[in-house]
This record gives sequence, C-alpha cells and structure tokens, in this order.
Amino acid sequence: MAGFVDGRFSRSRQALSRLRRRLATGIGAVVLGLAALAFAKLGDLAQQLFGHLLATLSYGVLLLTPAIFAGVVYATMRWVPDARGSGIPQVIAAGRDPQREALGPLVSMRTALAKVAMTLAMLLGGGSVGREGPTVQLSAAIMVAVHRLLRVPIGAGVLIAGGAAGVAAAFNTPLAGVAFAIEELASAYEQKVAVLVMAAVMIAGLVSLGIAGDYVYFGTMGQTLGLRTVLLVTPVAGILGGASGGIFSRVVLEFAAPSRGWIARLRSRPVMFAAGCGLVVAALGLVSAGATWGTGYAATRQLVESHGQPLWFGPAKFLAALATTLSGAPGGVFAPSLAVGAGVGNVLTILFPHDPAGAIVLLGMIAYFVGVVRAPLTAVIIISETTASRGLIIPLFATALLADVVGAMVCPTRLYHGLAKPFLRGTPAKPDIAA
Repeated sequence: MAGFVDGRFSRSRQALSRLRRRLATGIGAVVLGLAALAFAKLGDLAQQLFGHLLATLSYGVLLLTPAIFAGVVYATMRWVPDARGSGIPQVIAAGRDPQREALGPLVSMRTALAKVAMTLAMLLGGGSVGREGPTVQLSAAIMVAVHRLLRVPIGAGVLIAGGAAGVAAAFNTPLAGVAFAIEELASAYEQKVAVLVMAAVMIAGLVSLGIAGDYVYFGTMGQTLGLRTVLLVTPVAGILGGASGGIFSRVVLEFAAPSRGWIARLRSRPVMFAAGCGLVVAALGLVSAGATWGTGYAATRQLVESHGQPLWFGPAKFLAALATTLSGAPGGVFAPSLAVGAGVGNVLTILFPHDPAGAIVLLGMIAYFVGVVRAPLTAVIIISETTASRGLIIPLFATALLADVVGAMVCPTRLYHGLAKPFLRGTPAKPDIAA
C-alpha cells in the first residue's frame, strides 16, 4: 500500500514538474516575443533619429559616429564585457554548461538589457549592426529568467528554445527559428529539445503575428528562373558570395584570436581603434549618401523588389559592416550580411541582364549570408520566408550548399562557434572584439 501511495505521489510530482516547465516555456515565449517587437520598434526609431541628426549635423557625423563607437566600446568593456558582439556566441557558450551559466552573466537580464541599449546606441550613430543576434541573447536571458522565477531546472533546451524563438520573432519566420536551433545553437538535437523549441517558436511567432501582422520582411519577390539560368547563375553566385562571406568571417576571427604584430598593436588601444572604425563607417556613409549606415533593411528591400542600388553598394556595405564588427561594439551581423549579399547579387545582375533582377539578387544574398554564418538551411528558410520567394527554393538550396563549401574552404571555422570560445569556462575574455 505504501509503495502504491509513493508511486502515485511520484507521478503527481512529475506531472506538476512538466506543467511548470511548459508554463515557463509559454510565458517566456510570450514575453520574448513582445520584447523582440519592442526592440525592433526602438531600432527603427533610433535609425530615424539618426536621419534627423544628419539633417542638422551634416559633416558633424565624422565626429558623432566615432564618438559613439568609442563610448559604446568603453562602456561595454568597463561594465558589461559579456554584452559585446552579436550575442549568439554567448548563447552557444552558455549552452555548454547551462546550469552554471544560468547564474552567470552570459544570459543574465543585466547583460541582455545592456546589449539592447548598446545596439540602439550604435544604430543612433549609424553603425552597421543588426538586431537579430542581440535578440537571440535577450530571448535566451528572458527564457532563463522565467524558468528561474518558476523554479524550473534549466537545461540546454531552455537556452536553445529562447534563442530560436528570438530568431523567429526578430524575422517573423517561425521555421527559420527551428532551423537555426538545429544548425547553430544545438550541438546535440534531442527530441525533447525539439518539442520545447517548436513550442517556444510557435508562441513567439503568434505574438509577433498578432501584433505586427503577417508582413513579408524584405518585400514580395514572385520571380522565378529557368533551368538554363539556374545552371549558369548558381555556381557564379555560390562561389562569389561564399568566398566573400568567408573572407568576412576569416578577418573577424583573425582579430578575435590571440595575435601578434599589427593586429595586437591595434587591439592594445581598443577605444581608439573603435573610434577609428567609427570614422570609417561615417566616411562610407557620407560618400554613399547614407546607404551604408544602419541595418541595411531598406536597401535590401529595394534590391529584392528590383528597384536597384548603385553597384558599389555591396562593397561599401561590406566595409561598413566589417569596420563595425571589428570595433568591438555590441550588435549583430545577420541584417548587414543580408544587405551585403543583396549588393553581391546586384553586381551579378550585370552578368545576367536578361534575367529577373530580384531573383539574381536573392541568390547573391543567400550565398554571401551562408558564407558568413555557414548555416545553409537557416539561410534558405529565412530568405524564402522574408521574401515569399517559394518559387526559388531549389536555386536557393543549390546556391546555399555551394556557398557553404566555398565558405568553409576560405574560413574553416564557423563564425559563431569561433567567437564563442572566449566565453567558454576557463578562457579569458577578449572585450575588444565583436561578434
């Protein structure tokens, strides 16, 4: 009789534990969905305010942008070194030992809120940063905080679910959140983690859908390509985009690694170096009439919808994104990489003038993006969902797979995993490099 009572009590405790875990996941997903939308709105406002400042400052931006870069890097190094860079490497590192890191700074609300504030400051200064990486770190922190509040054990699945839901909410792309969890955040993808991830992504996606509506992020692109064009464009886009994206990742990782020579000398004065990077970004923005400042969403949308940009947009945005990333300031690389990729596709339209420009742009876009982040499945889903380009699924997959191979040849180490190393236990932090 005692054994029967003990068994029923044990089953009741297990059922209560499952209920609390599901409740924590649901509440966390709702909160992070709202937070992602608020972050997106604030990011847009920051870029609009920067535009207003330009109208009065003009060449004063050559002082404003370097000052903001230097100030943000100094504040990050001084008070919140774990808020530097993208935010995705921090979540990857925290997932290696989630129970300990849940109590540490990598996925704390203090770090996440500082990350948001610093990213907004960078947008206010014209920095070429995205908000998707910071949203991943913020979302993981929110999920951890809710689980701690409800006294639910925190495993790797909690961090993976939070980060994946953050991607889904940031892009309004639920499937991309699941794919990102598989390719980037989860080193071992188990069934119980899959259920947790999909639940969080679904709830966060519903929050985004309910408030922001069923919008298409980069506009609708209904063009398609014939087989002959696909066979010609795919290898060119995959090689060019994958190689240039791999170069970006390799340069960033070279600066992040222990180094000697001129790189070490530059890193020895991180605040001054950040100011120099800010000056480069400011000058590029002035020369390009503002095209290279900010996330690059507007320029990307114009290219996807075949409205065109100057051919120098891609190379100029590449330099702006690289200078911003190397500065050590908080901010993501997702959006700038998509913008640079759109610029790569814009260059390719010269080689294929008789084919739909928007479709060519998408192939360049996915090739460069995959060359940087080395996540082909995530890239295909993000681009197909954000542009409604389902008719290009096969060319997108082919280009992404080729770009992944080329990117790996140029930079064998995957960007986010390489940048996660300084955040792992026992590895000294490098506060002067960005993700």
